[in-house]
Amino acid sequence: MCHVPGGRRLCRVKVVALAGGVGAGKFLRGLVRVVPPGDVTVIVNTADDIRLHGLHVSPDVDSVTYWLAGEADRERGWGRAGETWRTIEELRRLDAEGAWFSLGDVDLAVHLYRTGLLDKKATLTEATARIAAGYGVAARILPMTDDPVATRLEVVRLGRSFDLHFQEYWVQGEGRDEVKAIRYEGAESARPAPGVLEALEAADAVVLPPSNPIASIGPILAVPGIRERVAARRDRVVGVSGIVGGAPLAGMADRLLPVAGVEVSAAGVAGHYRDILGGWVIDRADEELRSRIEEMGIRVAVTDTIMSDDAKATALAHTVLSLL
Repeated sequence: MCHVPGGRRLCRVKVVALAGGVGAGKFLRGLVRVVPPGDVTVIVNTADDIRLHGLHVSPDVDSVTYWLAGEADRERGWGRAGETWRTIEELRRLDAEGAWFSLGDVDLAVHLYRTGLLDKKATLTEATARIAAGYGVAARILPMTDDPVATRLEVVRLGRSFDLHFQEYWVQGEGRDEVKAIRYEGAESARPAPGVLEALEAADAVVLPPSNPIASIGPILAVPGIRERVAARRDRVVGVSGIVGGAPLAGMADRLLPVAGVEVSAAGVAGHYRDILGGWVIDRADEELRSRIEEMGIRVAVTDTIMSDDAKATALAHTVLSLL
């Protein structure tokens, strides 16, 4: 499966990753150093997508694209490196609706281009492929669906209930509201994007990077046909816990997991994925949870999962593939 040309270990396997968020982007940087990028397909959450200023914004798709292209802002974790913010500053000066969502000046070009393609009847899959090619990304990036799906949350604020889009909760509201329920609006009637089910069927490995189980991976698995196809490959499915020491490395998974009845721990998330998961990589900080996870019939590897640079992400990708 793997060979070492010129001291660099390469694995010739077809890998499909289900992805969304910063953790996925970092992991994918390592994965394409272990597996040739052309053998990697990334199925990305689109339930975070939102329309702002007349533009179709796909935050997770863009994040994956920027990380794979080497264009992501490592310090901030999202958006473009070297970004400027004059446009959004002017929109805020004008008190424009939706100006609470930060769109960088360079990032804005992608949203303009995507929206133009969609307005000309291109699908989101086609637009995503055009953008990825423009950034020289060799891995195949697929949105989970071309149909509209939105993660919506029922929240309580000052004793009143509100129904919010995920971005309104997390970005505009800074995650302050108490979440009572989560749903993936439109998922039931959505169809997997072209190539999604075929990629899963042909994969030697299906990887769940350290993405938010509820906000990033949950919507992908909610699209009819995807969870079933992943579950059918359970022995080839390996995930990485984004929960280390009982807390998420980034984001708000600790606020959403309890709403879904999931314990905020590496073991809790493994149990949440039990029907689809064959192997689970946890951090050394959670080594005491190993036997508990193995009792679920899941193979476990313990390593350093903190991806502070590409070298550590590459080492983590090797560990993931070793569980196959």
